[in-house]
Parts: sequence; C-alpha cells; structure tokens
Amino acid sequence: MAATYLVTGGAGFIGRHLCDELLRAGHKVRVIDGLVPQVHGDVEPSLPAGVEFLEGDLRDAGLVRRGLQGVDGVFHLAAEVGVGQSMYEIARYVGGNDLATAVLLENMIDEPGRRLVVASSMSVYGEGLYRTADGTRVGAVRRMAGEASGWDPVAPDGVPLVPVPTDETKQVDLASIYALTKYAQERACLITGAAYGIETVALRLFNVFGPGQALSNPYTGVLANFGARLLHGQPPIIFEDGQQQRDFVHVRDVARAFHLAMTSPAAAGHVVNIGSGRAYTIARVAELLADAMDVPELAPQFLGKARAGDIRHCFADIGKARDLLGYSPSGYLEDQVGELAAWIRAQDAQDRGEDAKRQLEARGLVA
Repeated sequence: MAATYLVTGGAGFIGRHLCDELLRAGHKVRVIDGLVPQVHGDVEPSLPAGVEFLEGDLRDAGLVRRGLQGVDGVFHLAAEVGVGQSMYEIARYVGGNDLATAVLLENMIDEPGRRLVVASSMSVYGEGLYRTADGTRVGAVRRMAGEASGWDPVAPDGVPLVPVPTDETKQVDLASIYALTKYAQERACLITGAAYGIETVALRLFNVFGPGQALSNPYTGVLANFGARLLHGQPPIIFEDGQQQRDFVHVRDVARAFHLAMTSPAAAGHVVNIGSGRAYTIARVAELLADAMDVPELAPQFLGKARAGDIRHCFADIGKARDLLGYSPSGYLEDQVGELAAWIRAQDAQDRGEDAKRQLEARGLVA
C-alpha cells in the first residue's frame, strides 16, 4: 500500500538512494536536508523527480513540524559524519546529531502512530568482536595502537585475539565523539519510541559505498577518499599498516534495508546490523579500487600511524537482519567496485585527504 514518508538527510548519499527505493515502490517522499557545504558543495541537490524538498536545519522545530505533516513514517538519516573531525568539532557533532534528533522526537510524540527508522553506525561497537585461540568470546577490547606495541589488540595475558563477525549483542564501546553521538541518537529514538508507542528500528550501518558519495568530503567513506586520490593520480593514504578489517556494503542494499525496516512487523524495537557479512583489509580495498580504475601502479601510502578514535577490526554478523528483515546483500565489494570506479572517473572532485590529515596531525590526533 502506498504511503508518504519523511526522509531527514534525504539529499545525502544514502538518502538519495533511499528516495529512489521508495519512489520505485510507489510511495510519496518528502525530504528535509540542510545541504551542509562540506557534503554538498555549492551545487543544487540532485533529488529524484517527485520528491518534495524542504531545505533547512533539523533543529528548526517549525520546519520539522511542516515535514511531519501527513506522513506515515520517518527515516532519520540526517547527521554529521566523520570520526576524525568529530574529535575536534565536538559542538558541531553533538548539535547536528543529538540536538537535531531531540527536536525531531519532540515533534513526533503528539502523533505516535508512525514508525521511525534511524541510521545508527557500526562505530558504536568500538572494536568488533574477538575470540581467543580456544574460542572464548571477548567483547570488551581496547588496544594500545602503535608500530612498536603492535596494531592488533591482545588479551590481558598478551595472547593474540582473533577478530570474528560482530553481532548486536556485543557491548558498545564508544571510541570517538562521532560514535558517542550516533549511540545517543539510537538510544534517544528507541527510548522515546518505547515511551510513546512509536515503533522504532535502529540500523547500525557498516561501511557504505557506491555511486553518489561526496568525493570532495575527506570525512566520508574510505572508498570515496581513495577514489578522490586515485582520480588525481595520487596514492591512497592508509593509516596503520593497512591490515585493519572492515565490512563494505553497497548503498542500494542499505536503501533496501531501510525500506524493509519500515515495513517488517517483527523489526520494531530492535537494533540491526546492515553490512555485507564479509571482511576486507583496507589495503585490499585500495588495491581493488586502483585495479578497477586502471591505475594499479598507484600503490597505497602507509603512514604507520593511528588516528584517535580509530579501531582495528569490525565487520558484521548480519544474521539478525536476515531473520527480522529478510535482508541479504545483492552482491559484494569485489563484484561491485567496477561500477563505483566508472562513476568516480566521470566526476570532477577535489582531493582534500592531505588537508584532513594535516588537521588531525595539528591537533595531536595522529600518533
């Protein structure tokens, strides 16, 4: 049955793909987006035809009330995104993520019949799940990162730990201001939803990639950062030794997961991982993209340094998404990177990776 949905942050990377997904299903879509210059530059948003667009800050209660009029559900994607930047633009991240969410929630409680699906992040886990050599689960891991001490976390007795897929029962460990704000977003939505009868689902997104990422924003996804460097004939910049592992999921799969979360009765009240279920080293990701862009000679530049707030390994167990949402990825990074490479080659983007690195180094956030 056709419905009307509000998508906050709907002019962003994931938001635009979600709008496409909803329109294809016959729904009406309204978007609120502040068009943050760091993400959007100075160009007009390229929203799909038929989307109703309201430009403005989500902290504007009047704007939010207009956006909520007559909608059947809300997808809350609006957020400041960037682990490194969050460590020095703290007020910006707390305001844009948590205060904005509070304003949205306050204006939803008078009409509680609508479902809310909020974009959370894998960053809330901190380090992913590990097991010891004998199979014992270890869910609370911190590391002393450095070339001398080793990049990988170890058990208290110094025994190496084995990274394994992270499920939703793994306790959170907030290693950055960004992670803190995303967890606050997630919990505020679930707490308010439980109190007021707003069916709420939180999706913990892993590393999202695909056409449409903001290549000139150095705080967006790692594949976009690598793409901007390769496009300008520069090698990808990789912190540590490149053997850290992440899970990469295509943006169209993420958009489909949001749609499923809005319509799946069993999902209400749950936190659900959305990823591919596969682990890739960052060095391998750089290699895959360079090959797809026909510049394999641009080998990565390994810095041998860690950023404050970064974790070593985290990749998704997607069993809960499969069981509750009927979700599974349509493909995997190695099959889909060619599409991304073709899109990147057609772009005119600035490479701001060095600028971002200098900002972090100037504040002592790289060691």
